[in-house]
Amino acid sequence: MNKLADKVQAQLLAAIDNDELLLPTLPEVALSIREAAEDSEISVAALSRVIGQDAALSARLIKVVNSPLLRASVEVTDLHTAITRLGINYSCNLAIGLVIEQIFHARSPSVELKLRDIWARSLEVAGISYELCRRHTSLKPDQAALGGLVHQIGALPVLIYAEEHNELLADPVCLHHIIEQIQPVLGDKLLSAWDFPEQLVNLPSQIDDLQRTTRQLDYIDVVQLARHLRQGDPALPPTALPAWRHLKLPADKRLDVDELLEARGMLR
Repeated sequence: MNKLADKVQAQLLAAIDNDELLLPTLPEVALSIREAAEDSEISVAALSRVIGQDAALSARLIKVVNSPLLRASVEVTDLHTAITRLGINYSCNLAIGLVIEQIFHARSPSVELKLRDIWARSLEVAGISYELCRRHTSLKPDQAALGGLVHQIGALPVLIYAEEHNELLADPVCLHHIIEQIQPVLGDKLLSAWDFPEQLVNLPSQIDDLQRTTRQLDYIDVVQLARHLRQGDPALPPTALPAWRHLKLPADKRLDVDELLEARGMLR
């Protein structure tokens, strides 16, 4: 690691340790959506009213449903239909993810490109997580999807920090290294500050431990396997992960990522 990476990493870690790093707050609309999601009896119409309080969020949710990532046979033009298509729980977590994405605005084209790339990959991991959870576990698929959406959340403040430091933007290798080193602990900090469910708070820092073992299956297992399936790694087949065993998947089973994405209505 070069001197610049050493310096920036030390500064960020010190700011995190001393609680001096200003973390963004979760907007009120996200809190309202999360509260609505906890109501098992909530209707599509009621959730539409909650999300519909934010016109920009409503428009973005409809846009995602009609995007290349989500395949709709007929164009969706209203929020009620979008929520019906996605399902109440998935709509809630996707809406929360969209609110979180809105927090981070980039001025630099290179940072904006990186943010969009992170979001696109997170959407895919969320979709795979949902299907893995629904098919192979008794956990809540919508919670697994939310984990997929935020598993890289710690990278976003680092990218925003980079916009204030041109020397960091000018060295993409250094920036990538810093993100890889800092984002796990920063992700935990963010999710904790936002009062995320206990099962997800430590996901950013634990998902990279590919030899992680637990006494029982959890959401980190699901999201870790989903990310590994999406990325692909010939040197480490998914069957070698403890998470594979935690899901009680047969050693000879094959999981088709494209099929998992299509089942959730997503295209790779």
